[in-house]
Amino acid sequence: MEKNVDPYEKVAQFYPQVQWDALQPMVEEINALKKEKNAVILAHNYMTPDIYHGVADIVGDSLKLAQEAAKTKANVIVQAGVHFMAETSKILCMDKTVLIPDMKAGCSLAESMTGADVRLLKEKYPGVPIVTYVNTTADVKAETDICCTSGNVVKIIKKLRDEGHKQVFCIPDKYLAQNTQAQVPDIQILTWEGACEVHEKFTTQDIQKYRDQYKDVIVLAHPECPADVVKAADLSGSTAQMIDYVQDKQPERVILITECSMGDNITATNPNVEFIRSCQLCPHMKRITLPKILHSLKTMTTEILVDPDIAAKAKRAVDRMLEYSA
Repeated sequence: MEKNVDPYEKVAQFYPQVQWDALQPMVEEINALKKEKNAVILAHNYMTPDIYHGVADIVGDSLKLAQEAAKTKANVIVQAGVHFMAETSKILCMDKTVLIPDMKAGCSLAESMTGADVRLLKEKYPGVPIVTYVNTTADVKAETDICCTSGNVVKIIKKLRDEGHKQVFCIPDKYLAQNTQAQVPDIQILTWEGACEVHEKFTTQDIQKYRDQYKDVIVLAHPECPADVVKAADLSGSTAQMIDYVQDKQPERVILITECSMGDNITATNPNVEFIRSCQLCPHMKRITLPKILHSLKTMTTEILVDPDIAAKAKRAVDRMLEYSA
């Protein structure tokens, strides 16, 4: 969060003054508690604007949040995101207290696979590297060779190809695997039948509707979307890559084919860009609210705990991802 900037300046178009007046005391109390407890709030790009601009210390996609969790000097990490993100922070910071404001903030991808599933894949395909999306549980990460995010998956698969591998697993998101395969055709990418319940709802008909209604609109799609949706877009990339595109190119009009709140969050820093709302909301991300963050800091709940043996194995896969992404 920028210092000496009134958060309301960035959220005024989403919150009437009377609503912000009700939220502001919570924002101020949360920020005071952070100083008192040497806590930091890591907020995903899908958080609502009051969290993103009001109390977050670090915002970004899964890769950036993992990188920042590994570097933070804070004693307490509050994960404004979903459960697997909090687990990843704990894996990287076993000596720190990691809190999540709502334990029910899950993920359809993380729930689609278990560590036992990965062990069976390794038995069936010995020697084939397992690249696991960070949108997975700690026990799944513990069974994998290297983790990835939507922002670095192509880079990681290419490195494995260059090491001489002919096949690789990219699990559990089938769409991420398919879209990566299109960019790295000279290695066979095997996958799992997992999908993001938000991104798989988008269709090519949606994109055509937006193009018909808004002439010259630039369409940016997340690689968790189906392959035909990604192909119909102007660019596919992680949330961080979408943000970079908007900031660098400053398109007159853009639509982000991803979770709805992200467009709201970057509107303030891109006032010359018209954001067309696609509005698919993630019900899990939206479990994280200002009142829950405040309660989490006040009561130091709910703490994320990971078995040390599982954490050590999972950390090797996450560390390798961070190394390959450097």
